[in-house]
Amino acid sequence: MERQINITESESLKLITSMINKAQNRFNENGTLYLLWGWLILGCCLFQFANNNFFHWEYGFAIWYTTWIAVAYQLYYLKKKRRKEGVSTYTGSIINYVWISIFICAFILMMVLLKNEYFFAIFPVILVLYGLPTFLSGIIIRFKPLQAGGIACWVLAIICVFLPLKYQILLIGLSVIVAWIIPGYLLKSKFKLENNG
Repeated sequence: MERQINITESESLKLITSMINKAQNRFNENGTLYLLWGWLILGCCLFQFANNNFFHWEYGFAIWYTTWIAVAYQLYYLKKKRRKEGVSTYTGSIINYVWISIFICAFILMMVLLKNEYFFAIFPVILVLYGLPTFLSGIIIRFKPLQAGGIACWVLAIICVFLPLKYQILLIGLSVIVAWIIPGYLLKSKFKLENNG
C-alpha cells in the first residue's frame, strides 16, 4: 500500500530551495584546478624568462610540455569528482564548455600567429584569452575574485603591448597569480568554510 505524504505549500518551497542549494553546493568550486594551473604556468613562465635571459638552454621551451601532465591530471580529477558527486550540474557544464571553447580558440589563434610570425602579439592574445573564461567563470559561480582576475588579465594585455617581447612573459606569470592562484586559495578557503564549518 502506498503511503501518501501531505506537505504544505511552505514546506514544499523549503524542500525545493533546499534541493537547489544542495545542487549548488555539490558544484561548489574548491579551487584545486585554478591552483594547479596557476602554479604550473607561473613556474613555466619564470623558467622560460630565466632561460631566455640568462641560461639560453636550447630546449628551454620543453618546460611547457609539463602542461600535458596537468591535462592528464585534470581529466582524472574531473572524472573522479563527477563520480563522487553523482550528478553533473548545469553550472559545472557551462563552465566546462566555456573553458573548452577558449582552449580551442587559443589553439587556433596560436597556430595563426606562429605561422605568420606575429610573435609580438602572442602574449597579449594569451592574456586576453586567459581573461575571458576567468571572468565568465566568476560571473557563473558569482565569485568576484575571479571576475577581478579576468579584468586584470585584460589590463595586463594592454600593458603587454607596450613592453619589449622578452618581458611580456612575466605579465603572463603575474596574470596567473592574480587570476588563478589568489582566487584559487580564496575558493579553497570558502569551500572549507561552507563544507566543514
